Amino acid sequence: MSSQAKLHVLVTRAEIESTVKKLAAAVTADYKSKNPLLLGILKGSFMFMADLVRHLDFPLEIEFVRLSSYGSGQQTSGKVKMVQGLKLDIRGRHALVVEDIVDTGNTTAFLMEYLKKKNPASLRLCALTDKPSRRRVPVQIDYTGLTVPDKFLIGYGLDCAEKYRNLPDICVLEE
Repeated sequence: MSSQAKLHVLVTRAEIESTVKKLAAAVTADYKSKNPLLLGILKGSFMFMADLVRHLDFPLEIEFVRLSSYGSGQQTSGKVKMVQGLKLDIRGRHALVVEDIVDTGNTTAFLMEYLKKKNPASLRLCALTDKPSRRRVPVQIDYTGLTVPDKFLIGYGLDCAEKYRNLPDICVLEE
């Protein structure tokens, strides 16, 4: 990344907070009595997941998996690998995948297929951001926060070569 990179705020922290609250209300309506397992995808979803669970006032469990398809660049390799798999048995459990962004759909579709084979009672997807213009693989998003343009996004957990995750807003990275 060049030193000439510029950041433009696309979604403010206040807009993110409002979106997280709306998603939490929808998740609460569906999961309040189900003791769900919320499954975050590392590393990008950690901020969103932390904020989401703070708004969920019912019993739940949390687990993380780590997948990789980007390496250190801005373009996906198209090949998904499981870096850290599921450690809990989800058979018969209500599972909700919590994702920062659904882009091409490759990574999310890979994970959803992996989880379906584990026989959960139900399996749904909650995504803070959706970039449908880049979709290569169909993905059903049950709880969608924001639809975003085909730009490279950073901040609020989203990164470029492991940088910028700590920004409080979601920004467009322009070089």
